[in-house]
Amino acid sequence: MATSRSVSSDLQAIDKLLHVGGLTPRRRRTQAGWSGSSRPSERPQIQPQTARRVVQSRVEIVRAPGWDAWPWLVHGFSTRTGGVTKTFRPEQRAGELNLGFTASEPRNNVLENRRRFLDALRADDADLITLRQIHSSLVRRVLRADLKREQPWKGDGFMTNAPGVLLAIQTADCIPVLVVDVKRKAVAAFHAGWRGALKRIVENGVGRMRAEFRSRPQDLVAAIGPGIGGCCYAVGEEVRSEFRSQFAYAPELFTEVSDSDPVREKYPLLFLTARAPGHSNLGPQLHLDLMEANRRQLLDAGLRADAITVVGDCTRCQNNRYFSYRAEQGFTGRLLSVAGVRQ
Repeated sequence: MATSRSVSSDLQAIDKLLHVGGLTPRRRRTQAGWSGSSRPSERPQIQPQTARRVVQSRVEIVRAPGWDAWPWLVHGFSTRTGGVTKTFRPEQRAGELNLGFTASEPRNNVLENRRRFLDALRADDADLITLRQIHSSLVRRVLRADLKREQPWKGDGFMTNAPGVLLAIQTADCIPVLVVDVKRKAVAAFHAGWRGALKRIVENGVGRMRAEFRSRPQDLVAAIGPGIGGCCYAVGEEVRSEFRSQFAYAPELFTEVSDSDPVREKYPLLFLTARAPGHSNLGPQLHLDLMEANRRQLLDAGLRADAITVVGDCTRCQNNRYFSYRAEQGFTGRLLSVAGVRQ
């Protein structure tokens, strides 16, 4: 757990980045109470997006509505459809589009899947770059020269304005976030699980865009891609405590969900346990809405609410369409969420 001194130092660094572009951070909890500015933030109506099917390759790509208006922009969220992978569901006739290198998957299969994915994006001439993701707040700027690196950077966010560089975030339940500066033709991609969200990876990343590219909030658009939804993301009380220590809106991110079980409801005595109070696995589960957590960070970083698209697809609910670490108990492939500037 981070100390209060390190948390304070991180917040000061983020605020300094935002201040470069004239932004004011939203209210935060400090030892002295709540500080910063505040503004209303109603949740948007989220409509799961329809995937765009690329008939030639049978690869499905989910895109943010309206983003095709910028022909220089490459972007998309992959699904598990249209590849050659048969590792995770060998009984299926059709292959799947695992885009991550794992010990269970032959490397050549992943390379072929990535080739198909880039072809479907009409970006087969782009250089795809990934990170060694570590659930951090580290954000990197990528230059053309960085493509020669033999080992990927450690971190969970990167940005570029270099044509032909395609930033790729790997997920299998965590939340991918893409941010685009439509005026300065710069893009960023972030990997935001609960640890990254707690460390303000997205808020920090937008601040870095302000510093690196002189991006203005009114020129930024964002898309929060498929990931595990609040409907399925059960967490422990310690996670809620961590968020409460950092965010004024933390109570709005958590809900208690009770499973409906007709047998348990009819015969409750069958499910009694001898455990001490508070140690039984009965009762409601605590669920975290990571998509909303990241949307609120985008708002805090200065983006307009109507400039943020929330795809809304839950990877666990839609496990036939997306890879899900939780649904498949860890034995699963990886999705890619990409953004770049065309050559």
